Amino acid sequence: MKHELKKDGKFSYLDLGEGTPIIILHGLMGGLSNFEGVSSYFPEHGYKVLIPELPVYTLSLLKTKVSTYARYLKDFIDHLGYGDKEVILLGNSLGGHIALLCTKMFPEKVKGLVITGSSGLYESAMGESYPKRGDYEYIKAKAENVFYDPEIATKEIVDEVYATVNDRNKLIRTLAIAKSAIRHNMAKDLPNMNTPTCIIWGKNDNVTPPEVADDFNRLLPDSDLYWIDKCGHAAMMEHPEEFNRLLYNWLQERNF
Repeated sequence: MKHELKKDGKFSYLDLGEGTPIIILHGLMGGLSNFEGVSSYFPEHGYKVLIPELPVYTLSLLKTKVSTYARYLKDFIDHLGYGDKEVILLGNSLGGHIALLCTKMFPEKVKGLVITGSSGLYESAMGESYPKRGDYEYIKAKAENVFYDPEIATKEIVDEVYATVNDRNKLIRTLAIAKSAIRHNMAKDLPNMNTPTCIIWGKNDNVTPPEVADDFNRLLPDSDLYWIDKCGHAAMMEHPEEFNRLLYNWLQERNF
């Protein structure tokens, strides 16, 4: 993604286009580039795309938890000067969990919610076996398992994950966030969350299996569930055109 990050106070973020703001939250091992398809499509269709860099590896261990990131997101919304019910949140994996928790904590801030491969319900969502440091082939297999098509897990992606799990500081925080995500199970919260929610899920997601999407859809009072076939945990990376089509149509139906 060849865009300049804006740096403003404690925030670094991509800011693309004009219109209704869509704030995108990446996953734990993910990054801004995971949403290249979204960030190239929606600014040309009347939306402003904002992708903050989450301080995943820079906070103290005590603050390395999902609720801290949810408050960070609320601060980001306030910092940008958005009022009530102005923003749409879109999150994948841990990013979906952060978006959900922020919506629960600050419902007045969020107009619409979009989750894909989100944690928040399924305890193994962050990965049930934590990484064998130094074992490149193991890391490669784990990265490939995220996608239906293992070819999506390029050498660049595998190298990035490998570097993360072999960095002691990052590994400790990865484990801390994983434990926090398990503690913050949202099954009891979801029935009280009335924010319109779009759920887009890969039918072949091995990380957060399809029944997780069914549970989100069943528990959330105002949700729509869409499936993408031959698709794993990161639908916006694996099938960007289909993901964009589904999301754009949902936004139009909801007059967002």
